[in-house]
Amino acid sequence: MIISDKKKIREIQQEFSEKFENLKLEFYTKSHDSESGSPADQLIDPENTLGEIRTVHKSGELSINGHLKVSTLEQHFHDDYGLNVQVFRRSGDIWLQTTSTDEWTLAEQDKRGHA
Repeated sequence: MIISDKKKIREIQQEFSEKFENLKLEFYTKSHDSESGSPADQLIDPENTLGEIRTVHKSGELSINGHLKVSTLEQHFHDDYGLNVQVFRRSGDIWLQTTSTDEWTLAEQDKRGHA
């Protein structure tokens, strides 16, 4: 996944969901502690570009695969690109923040998710 200032949040979300159909990424104004959720009032509009919301303005490729732990992915976004993200897992008609399962891999999370 290519990270650059011109890319919209929506594009990153779409790329991520194409790889993991039962997961989604949300972007927030502030970081969250391990095994803690992010409040809805800090959610960022997906029409914003990454350049408008991040603190580290470098471009690069973020490698995402099913073996990556949720906590590791969220940390990479924060440390490498200055982006605060939270992974959500589908559970029927609702989306759950993966706070208590951040040590699961993306593949495990995706397998547990269901429509």
